[in-house]
Amino acid sequence: MTTQTDRLHLDVTGATAHELGVSRGSALRGSLPTAYAKYAELFRILGVSEEMERDGVSRVVAAVDSWRPELLEQLRGVADGAGVPFEHVVALNARTELIALGARGASECSTVTARLGDHRLGVQTWDWHVELDAYWHTHTVTGHGLRYAGLTEQGILSKIGVNEAGLALHFNILGHASDGPDGIPMHLLSSTVLSECASVDEAVALVRSAPIGSSSAFTMLDAARAVSLEISPVGIFEITEVEGSVQRTNHFQHAEPLMAQKSEIYEPDSTERLDLVRERLAAGVPESSTELVRLLRSEPGQPPLTCIPDMSKEYGDRWGTLATIVTDPDVRTIRIFDGMPQASEAGEWRVLTV
Repeated sequence: MTTQTDRLHLDVTGATAHELGVSRGSALRGSLPTAYAKYAELFRILGVSEEMERDGVSRVVAAVDSWRPELLEQLRGVADGAGVPFEHVVALNARTELIALGARGASECSTVTARLGDHRLGVQTWDWHVELDAYWHTHTVTGHGLRYAGLTEQGILSKIGVNEAGLALHFNILGHASDGPDGIPMHLLSSTVLSECASVDEAVALVRSAPIGSSSAFTMLDAARAVSLEISPVGIFEITEVEGSVQRTNHFQHAEPLMAQKSEIYEPDSTERLDLVRERLAAGVPESSTELVRLLRSEPGQPPLTCIPDMSKEYGDRWGTLATIVTDPDVRTIRIFDGMPQASEAGEWRVLTV
């Protein structure tokens, strides 16, 4: 069920991978071309040339074809449904990997899980370029694999979500010196986890089976446990629950990938945000979803767990908190608020249940 807001919602359905893609692409026919154009503009701003983009797309296609060729069929379906080039759809789904070819500082997302009694919840802010706020939506995906629901961007198969088996996935970008477009794009990996995995253990095993060329953290939770999985070209590393909680910002916590982290991208902001969350948790684990969301509020002068865009800056440097997300895998529900945690208690949440 969906509590309606003005934000676009897609019900994506299909018995095959290609049909699933056509369903998505057809629903986005009016906006996907503009979304790609806006991302292509961002790639250039970040120093990723057209030639680098084309080469990156080719490398991604080769990696995906060797691991899950049906993902390419789904992307071809998106292109067919939307009437856009296949390469543009691949570029959107590989936007994390293409952006990694540039070198610009950034603000990004914060994620926390908490065990409330025997019940686990996850909360996340999604911080991104404010110019791209028009190009994200919610979706439910049904018919090819496990049913799942969540938040994603135009043409991109998945981002943050929960599936019918009771597995939730939160998403944070990380940066490693070895990052590039030579593995499975993180947004395609998210889709595969949610459509194929019934538990955190299954999801960890699946991610370990994938060829990896870039870095992100999947913070995942089910009825049994929560883990933040640090994914990188040098390995997969588990950050486990401590005192009923996992916390994640945008730096590696495991020592091995940390040695070659692109610290200039997310630091010192990421460490400062994590320290603030942990300082708040030291007073006790939240007792409700409302209190969990409050963990991610920022006050003036504090590290930016939420971002207000500075509109005096140019595209590429205007960061805003576009959404606040709460997952409840026990009841197969994801709640999405269009904006910052500060406004969420008086605002309308969209609730999706699978």
